[in-house]
Amino acid sequence: MKILVVDDEKLLVKGIKFNLENEGYEVDACYDGEAAVEMAKTNSYDLILLDIMMPKLDGLEVCMRIREHSTVPIIMLTARSEDTDKIIGFEYGADDYITKPFNILELKARVRALLRRSAIKNSADKNEKLTRNHISLDSSRRIAKKDGVPVDLTAKEFNLAELLMRNPGKVYSRERLLDIVWGLDYQGDVRTVDVHIRRLREKLELDPADPKCFNTKWGVGYYFAES
Repeated sequence: MKILVVDDEKLLVKGIKFNLENEGYEVDACYDGEAAVEMAKTNSYDLILLDIMMPKLDGLEVCMRIREHSTVPIIMLTARSEDTDKIIGFEYGADDYITKPFNILELKARVRALLRRSAIKNSADKNEKLTRNHISLDSSRRIAKKDGVPVDLTAKEFNLAELLMRNPGKVYSRERLLDIVWGLDYQGDVRTVDVHIRRLREKLELDPADPKCFNTKWGVGYYFAES
């Protein structure tokens, strides 16, 4: 997951970048509005943290320009807490709002929540039927098939398979999969993911002992192999 942090307070940016990178995110940073617009045009980000009060272009103008070509989730950072400022930010295209000074734990929670909602929305916006290799999913009817034969999956197994199949080659850590599929409130162990991946292999792989679809990136996480 790649995040852009935009704020003219370099010390604040450094702290945010350090904490997000510790969570496993890739983080770019810039310190004025014009740079933010250019970076958003030339790079693919999963989320943008955007300050309102910045030199050259303010955050609202930046948000509006980004919305001309991208639906990337945007969290506005601001020292102002008035409801009218928040409403204006939402009207310019922001998805969430956090007021300075903020707790870094709250910021990370908001980032995870917004990324999770974005991933779910992107999956829902795509075609309801998905076929890769010998596996097919029908999202509207919640039906999975292996070589054309229906396979019974639990709700979480289906959601996990769909997320990985819609993003082939993209490696997800177990923590990210818990956030997206199980939700922020889930209190279970990350080994839950391992169990579900094993079940998907048993149910959907042609040879569960030699999986070709639901693969492991050792030391990182899981991914669905690109065709």
